[in-house]
Amino acid sequence: MKWSEICIQTTNEAIEPISNILHETGASGLVIEDPQDLVSTMESPYGEIYELDPNDYPEEGVRIKAYLPVNSFLGETIDQIKMAINNLLIYDIDIGKNEVTLSEVNEEEWSTAWKKYYKPVKISKKITIKPTWEEYTPVSTDEIIIELDPGMAFGTGTHPTTVLSIQALEQYLKKDDIVIDVGCGSGILSIASSLLKAKKVYAFDLDDIAITSTEQNAKQNNLEGKIEAKQNNLLDHVNIKADIIVSNILAEIIVRFVTDAWDNLKDGGFFITSGIIQNKKQLVKDKIVEQGFEIVAVNEMEDWISIVAKKG
Repeated sequence: MKWSEICIQTTNEAIEPISNILHETGASGLVIEDPQDLVSTMESPYGEIYELDPNDYPEEGVRIKAYLPVNSFLGETIDQIKMAINNLLIYDIDIGKNEVTLSEVNEEEWSTAWKKYYKPVKISKKITIKPTWEEYTPVSTDEIIIELDPGMAFGTGTHPTTVLSIQALEQYLKKDDIVIDVGCGSGILSIASSLLKAKKVYAFDLDDIAITSTEQNAKQNNLEGKIEAKQNNLLDHVNIKADIIVSNILAEIIVRFVTDAWDNLKDGGFFITSGIIQNKKQLVKDKIVEQGFEIVAVNEMEDWISIVAKKG
C-alpha cells in the first residue's frame, strides 16, 4: 500500500488541536518534531529521552507529520484537514506558518519511520513512559512503567500538557480514589491513575477511536476491568461521585463543563485541568473560581498551564 505523509509546520500552541484533527481524519503514526523536546530533555530533573537527533527537528516552530492511505478520497481528506486547521483561528489559536506539504512513502517506510522519535522517558518522580517496542530496565524499585503504542492515538504522552497532568495526579491521587478522565485520548491519564492505585477510572471521549485506543492501551498495561472507557460528550449525563476529575483538553472546552465537574466531585475532591495556553489561563481560573472551587496549584511547563482546584 502507498501512503502519503502530510507535514504541517505550525506552533507549539497548535500541537494538541492539530493532532486531534489528524487523528479524527484517520491519520496513522503521528510524529511531532518539536525542538523544545531537545531542550526540555537536557533540563529535565527526572531523566532523559534517549537518542534524539537534532537534525530531525525544525529550526523554527514545530512540524506535525501523519500518514494517510493513498486513495481516491485523499484530496478531499487533505482539504478537510486544511479547513479544520484554519478554523482554529476562531479560537484564537496561533497556527504559525501553517505550511502543509505532502510526500509519498511506501509501506515499509511508513511502518518504521515514525518510531525513531519515541524512546522511554521519565516524566515524573515515579512514572516512565515506554513505547511498546523499546527495551527498558527500571532504575528504581518504585518506578511505574506505562507501556504505550503512540501509533494508536494522540502521540507519546510526553507533551508538556500530559506531563503536567501526570505530575498532578502523582501528587494528589490517593489509593482507592475514583477518577474521571474527560477527553481521554490514548488513555494515558487513565492508565497513570490506575497504576497510581486508583480504585476505578472512568474514561470519556467523544471520539470512538480514542475509546478503542484507551481500551487497547489499558490491556497493554494489564488494567482490564480497572478502566471503563465510554464514548461521551464531556460529562453530559454523567452521575459519578469521583475523588479526582482530570482533563487535558483546550481551555475553551474546559470552561464548558466546570459545573458538571463540580457536580461529579466529592467534597474535597480535586479538579485537574491542563492543555491551557498562557493567554487562556485567566479564562479558566475565573470560571473555576466562579463555580466555587479553590485553586490550590497553578503549574507551568514551557508555554503550557495546569490548574489544580479543590471542591470546598
